[in-house]
Amino acid sequence: MRVARIGEGKSGGYRVIVIFMCGHRAFYVEGFAKSQKGNISRREREDLKVLAKKYLGFSDEAIDLAVKAGKFIEI
Repeated sequence: MRVARIGEGKSGGYRVIVIFMCGHRAFYVEGFAKSQKGNISRREREDLKVLAKKYLGFSDEAIDLAVKAGKFIEI
């Protein structure tokens, strides 16, 4: 997802990586300025697909445990 800087357009802004399933849940993974990193690599994209399958497969109970253990932060 591209996010604009305040007072500027999206082209010089930020990239935000979110694992999301409509009506289910969303996980914020990473955010970075485009000046730091142009985009993710093909390898990173493949790794994120694996991570997405894992995260979206978690039960509500597993997520609650991960939050209580400090592995996830609820926002």
